[in-house]
Amino acid sequence: MNEQNVKIITADPSAIGLFGLAMVTLVASSQKLGLTDGVALILPWAIFLGAIAQLIAGFIDFKKNNLFGGTAFCAYGLFWMGIATTWLINLGVFGPQLADAVDMKQLGFAYAGYLVFTLFMTVAASQTNKVLFVIFILINFLFLGLALSTFGVATDFFHNMAAVSEFLIAACSLYGAAAIVLNASFKRTILPQGKPLGKASKL
Repeated sequence: MNEQNVKIITADPSAIGLFGLAMVTLVASSQKLGLTDGVALILPWAIFLGAIAQLIAGFIDFKKNNLFGGTAFCAYGLFWMGIATTWLINLGVFGPQLADAVDMKQLGFAYAGYLVFTLFMTVAASQTNKVLFVIFILINFLFLGLALSTFGVATDFFHNMAAVSEFLIAACSLYGAAAIVLNASFKRTILPQGKPLGKASKL
């Protein structure tokens, strides 16, 4: 009996994941920077680009045995799903009783938890490429600003830190998505991503 192995080739999902991150942070940062008002029209981008696009990328990365990519995209995709739900609660979509019971400090603890997550993911990102590494550094500043401003610590300063960091995340993520697509399409480096900072020694 002959055995036949079938190899399924799956494209790198990082471009759509980074594009999803870029779009939601671009729109969300416009509100934090005071360029737009409210969160009503951030919601679609949070759900479909911030959440669903990154979750799709994460699921594909897990299938490709990419633990870092799968963990990162799924974790941040679920973050944006949580944020979208938070906004819906605050807007009273789930009823006035739930909206009246909101304690924003609980959101501050969520930001703090994601800051810890992002810190160790940043260490792992140093082993990928410099574009991703910079994005993760900026995400650290975003969550630091969000957490402290939500807890009422130097609110204006840390709110502005979060706003600027989020806008820069959008810019770097757009560059990263473009680099992945163009480099793969032309089969050469069109937009450099930078080499890893240095491979960690083996255990």
